[in-house]
Order: sequence, then structure tokens, then C-alpha cells
Amino acid sequence: MTFYKKLDTVMKQDMGGRGLLECLPDNPIKEAARTLRHADRVILLTGFPVRMADGSCIGETDGPSGTANLAYALTRVGADVLVVTDQASYHLMEEALFYRAPEAKLMLLPKSGSEAAIRECIQSFRPTHFISLERPGKAKDGHYHNMRGEIIDDMVADTALFLSESRKSGAVTISIGDGGNEMGMGTYRPAVESHVPCGSSICTEEGADITLASGVSNWWGWGIAALLSLQSGQCLLPTEQQERELLRRVVLAGGVDGCTKERTETVDHLSLRVHLSVLRSVSHLLIREMDQRRRT
Repeated sequence: MTFYKKLDTVMKQDMGGRGLLECLPDNPIKEAARTLRHADRVILLTGFPVRMADGSCIGETDGPSGTANLAYALTRVGADVLVVTDQASYHLMEEALFYRAPEAKLMLLPKSGSEAAIRECIQSFRPTHFISLERPGKAKDGHYHNMRGEIIDDMVADTALFLSESRKSGAVTISIGDGGNEMGMGTYRPAVESHVPCGSSICTEEGADITLASGVSNWWGWGIAALLSLQSGQCLLPTEQQERELLRRVVLAGGVDGCTKERTETVDHLSLRVHLSVLRSVSHLLIREMDQRRRT
């Protein structure tokens, strides 16, 4: 079994019991690794809002940690990184980057006038790559939805233009999701419509050039960091203690579990212990692969 297949197996652990991952083809990991060799200027987009009982909204814990780990790995291999999010997740992302990737830039996307801001962002930054991680995507009905099928347009800045405008500029688009309603998951529309509750209404319209699925979107922060580690010859994964501290800071900044709506150190109703077991698997897989490549 190749490294890419083993990594795919780790990423596709369905610990939340959603039932989608087993219906998807292998993640295009080798293709992702190949294009990331040329990642010079990267826009990272994240932020999935949760509506609280009092009507307010705040970003969930799935997204900021994974994006911060992506930003760290990319900046360490020399890429210029711009992280973009909107108001609900801004302070979460600000704290995550301050701790994990202070060299990355952070942009607050306005709720109104987002299309003009997106065009200006792409024109000025000139990305070689655009990566979305756990960011709502627009469905066929023109709306954004949560996993319960509820329309959440009032909580998010309209960011759908990022995919098409990034492509027009010549950037490679990569999208990461775990449920079907995230940007880029239109790549897997038949599976989402067949195996996800409300799938036909929540599945996003567009696909990305490369779409990566996992049990929890945050995990691909480690997965891509592992790919960049192999290319650079340095381990770019966080330690377990760093991951604990990263999640702690996201929660202290206001982040909530997207499933429970509680301010706890959990992601998608899975304990930190569970997430660290996945990080440990990625770390062991990376170490073995790096050792093998040194010997050959």
C-alpha cells in the first residue's frame, strides 16, 4: 500500500458515523502533492458559522485549527499565505494564527460588498493556489445551508466567487470538506445526494480542481502538512501539545463545537483525545515514510 493510500485511509475514518466517506473515491492526494510543490502565494479561506440560542452566530471549532496548521506548513516552505474569513470566525482565526502561524496575513471579508473585495483580493495577491477548508459552499438553489438544511445566508459573507475568480487568475483550487455542504464538495454530488441527510438541498453547486474529503475537515491541515513535510524534508506537523493549545485558544476566542453548539474543546462532537489519535496516525505514517525515503 502506498503512502498516499495509507494517508487516504487515515483521513477517511468516519468517527462521526456520517456514512459519506465510504462512498467516495480515493482522495486525489498524489495530484495535490504534485501541485503544492509550486505553491508560492496561497489564499486560505475558512469559517463556518453556528447560530446560537440567542440568535447570535459564532464560528465553529472545525476550520481554524486546520487552517492555522496549513498556514504554518506553507509559510515554512516559503509560501506567502493570506488567510481570509468573515466576522463570525475572525477572532478565532486571529488567535489561531497568532499562536501557530504568525507570518501569515489575515483578511476580514465584509458581509456586504464581498464580491468586490474578493476580486480586489485576487487581483492584488495573485494566488498560485486557493484552498478552502470547512467553508460553506453555495448550493444549487443559490443559498448556503448547514447540515440540517437550514439557510444560513444571513450569517456568512458570500464567498462563492473565490472559486471562479481564482481559476480565472490561473490559480489551482483545492477544497476540503467533510459533509457535502462545504465549498468545492459539488465534486462528489451523486454521493452527497444519496448518502447525506438533506444532501440534495445542501450539496454545493461547484467542485474544485482538487477536492479532499475527511472525517473532520481540520484533519487535512495535518494531511497537507505531511505532504509538504515529505517534499521539504522537515516535519511540519504540530506536536500533540501544540494541537491541544491551538484548540484551547480557538475555544477561548469564542469557538463552539458545530454539532453541540457548546464552547468545549471538541470538534464535530468528537473529543480532543479522538482527534489526537488521528494526528498520531498521520505522524507515525509520515515518520515511517521519511525514514524509508532516506534509506532508498
